Amino acid sequence: MDNLPLMLSGHQLEMQLYPIKEADIDGIQMGVMNDGSPFLTLRGLARLCGVDHTALLRMTANWEEERTKPRGLFIDQRLKAQGLNLNRLFHKTLIQGTETNAFPDSVCMAILEYYAFEASQGSREVALENFRRLAGSQLRRFIYLSVGIDPDNPQRGALECFHERLLMNDQVPFGYFSVFREMADLSLKMVKGNFDFGPSAIPDISVGTMWSKYWVANGFDEKYGARTKSPHVYPDWFPQHRAGPIEAWIYPDDALGVFRRWMQSDYIPNRLGDYLAKKALDGALSPAEALKIVEAVKRPELPKPPMH
Repeated sequence: MDNLPLMLSGHQLEMQLYPIKEADIDGIQMGVMNDGSPFLTLRGLARLCGVDHTALLRMTANWEEERTKPRGLFIDQRLKAQGLNLNRLFHKTLIQGTETNAFPDSVCMAILEYYAFEASQGSREVALENFRRLAGSQLRRFIYLSVGIDPDNPQRGALECFHERLLMNDQVPFGYFSVFREMADLSLKMVKGNFDFGPSAIPDISVGTMWSKYWVANGFDEKYGARTKSPHVYPDWFPQHRAGPIEAWIYPDDALGVFRRWMQSDYIPNRLGDYLAKKALDGALSPAEALKIVEAVKRPELPKPPMH
């Protein structure tokens, strides 16, 4: 399995991808990667397009050259219309111990459209029928349903992800608290606000980094006792899982009240908005949803004392 650099709208992104869900439906092999992206294998895509897989292999393996020829030019234009400027059309990954070329759903639909409307070789009728059936977001939906993921309820997926991490990290040593568990209320409000709580959106890292800096700057080791580290583990479908348990700071219980006041008086009003704005740019939620989350987690004003 490789680290695949993709040129996406002029930016190079690199992430180690691997399948977390797989299925074979009527000879079409498919799955979902650890970043949530659905894919078809080379043979699955070929079957969908009604062509022999060797034709696709030649074209996709020599993409830099092929993208300048009529077939590749058509496919490249369809991808660029979606904002995708790809220097490679597939991920190399392992499925059941065999190296496999996995094609993201956006690439699959661009190739399928070519064989449905432009190609003279292969079974054009098969490609056209499949294109009509899977146009729009239907291929993505089809793959998600085939591997057992609900495409209509991303909030439930985020909630299950949060619960899974919570259960895996419930053994904090006596006398200490962890940032992840103490910010559970904030995390749940973010999930309910459609925040995509998953491998690429881990808010406790942001909170933990800021709190650690605040702790050191104020010399709290001397005041409340020394902080220490404890293993934090991630689900096996997170890329962070590959590194094994991560040593994360945990803090003396005597400082718990200070942490909670810092969250309410500093992080939430001054820093959470910037974090959510960045995640909105990354696609974890919309700007409107980010604003709703900020409003939802603001501490309500205390009632004023009665006048005498």
